[in-house]
Amino acid sequence: MNARWLLVAGIGLVIVSASIVVARKPTISPTESRVFHAVNGLPDALYAPLWLPMQLGNLVVGTVAGLLVALLDGDLTVAIGVLLTTALKLVVERVVRREMADYLAIRQRPGTSQLHAVLRGDVPSAGPSFPSGHVILVAGVGCVVAANSSTGWWSVPVVLTVLVMVGRVYVGAHNPLDVVAGLGAGLVLGGAIATLVN
Repeated sequence: MNARWLLVAGIGLVIVSASIVVARKPTISPTESRVFHAVNGLPDALYAPLWLPMQLGNLVVGTVAGLLVALLDGDLTVAIGVLLTTALKLVVERVVRREMADYLAIRQRPGTSQLHAVLRGDVPSAGPSFPSGHVILVAGVGCVVAANSSTGWWSVPVVLTVLVMVGRVYVGAHNPLDVVAGLGAGLVLGGAIATLVN
C-alpha cells in the first residue's frame, strides 16, 4: 500500500514540475486560454451545484471535512494526516510560488490575465493564482482519506478533487494550468503523508 502512495507522490511531482516549466512562458498560451473560456463560459446554472464541492478547498472546510471522515472511520492516524496536510499545504504553496516568483506577473487571476473572464461569487480579479491552493488542499486531504478507505470509496476524493478543479476555473478564480499545478502539488503532499500514516 505504501508503494502505491509513493507512486502517487511521484506522479504529482512530475505534474507540478511540468506545470512549472510550462508556466515559465512570457504569456498564457492560446490553448490554455481556449480551455479557460470553454469552462468559464459554461452556463450560470452550474454555479450552485459546483459551489458546495468547491468549499472543500477552503482551508477550514477541507480540514473539518477530512477530520469528520477520520472521526467516522475512528482512525486517529487519518486525523493526524489531515492536520499535517493542512499545515504543509501552506508551505508547499509558498515553495511553488517562490519558484515562480519571476513569472507571477503573468500567472495572474483570470480577471487580469484573460479577456472577458466571467467572475462568479467573491472571486478576486487580481493577484497571483499559480498554483491553486484550493486544489492542493483537496487533493492532499483526498489522498490521506483515500489511503485508509475501503476500495469502493477511493473514487469519492477523486471526483471531489476534479469538481474543485473545474469549479475554480468555472468561477474565474484560476487558469487551467493553476489547477493542474495544484493537483500535482496536492498529490505530492498527500501521497507522501499517506505513506507515513498508512
